[in-house]
Amino acid sequence: MAKTIMISNDVYEKLKAKKENKSFTEIIKNLLNTKNAKKGSGLRECLGIIKDDKERKGVDVHIKGGWKGWNKKYV
Repeated sequence: MAKTIMISNDVYEKLKAKKENKSFTEIIKNLLNTKNAKKGSGLRECLGIIKDDKERKGVDVHIKGGWKGWNKKYV
């Protein structure tokens, strides 16, 4: 069942710019799902270099170690 909603003109223009050949429903669903995505999934989606959670955890460990070294050296 379809519903009518009101949005401001600037929000409408932003949605319209993202629309391309998709429906507004698809765009809104995608934006809502993006907000609820688990941490790190955006990087995998954008770059495609991290293939799975195991690899992501390894990258996280490496990055955290780097931050710890940076903090000790520059603080």
